Amino acid sequence: GVSIALACRIFGISETCFRYCPRLAAENDRIADLLVGLTQAHRRWGFGLCFLYLRNVQGQVWNHKRVYRIYRELELNLRIKPRRRLVREKPGKLSVPLLPNTVWSMDFMADRLLDGRAFRLLNILDDFNREGLAIEVDFSLPACRVVRCLEQVMEWRGRPEAIRMDNGPEYVSHTLVSWAEKKGITLIYTQPGNPQQNAYIERYN
Repeated sequence: GVSIALACRIFGISETCFRYCPRLAAENDRIADLLVGLTQAHRRWGFGLCFLYLRNVQGQVWNHKRVYRIYRELELNLRIKPRRRLVREKPGKLSVPLLPNTVWSMDFMADRLLDGRAFRLLNILDDFNREGLAIEVDFSLPACRVVRCLEQVMEWRGRPEAIRMDNGPEYVSHTLVSWAEKKGITLIYTQPGNPQQNAYIERYN
């Protein structure tokens, strides 16, 4: 038996707030459908890319807080990023060469002096009889030092047909690659995380 205006004044509520009816249910459903479609079409997209696409490409004017609230209600923020797997060729078996200077192996080792200074060792091995051909020691062994050490060994040992190594920055550098091309030496790189593919030098180390 009391008017709405009087009841609102008694309870301290504005009539606008009392009469307000949310009319966003249809738009929320549309936002949800768009977000689900975007995340299915672009599995690597997060909320930022989805919102930028809705705002800049489709021209939607929805607030980012509202879109993110729906994004979380759909639990799209809990998606697991797909793991990218690299397809690599199956490496050949590690065999013993039949003659010297067929395949050499080389690898680095590292240690520290008593005063804390780090130094490196470059070991070169002949896979035929596991003969240690050189051990180069210094505080820094860049690619040019690797080439110089190989040249010194080749002066008395001869030229190998191939050299096996890992994917260290000194081995994949342009200096070593161009030198090997000029000398006609094949560079055999092992796969990352598979030191057993260079087992002879690893055991030597």
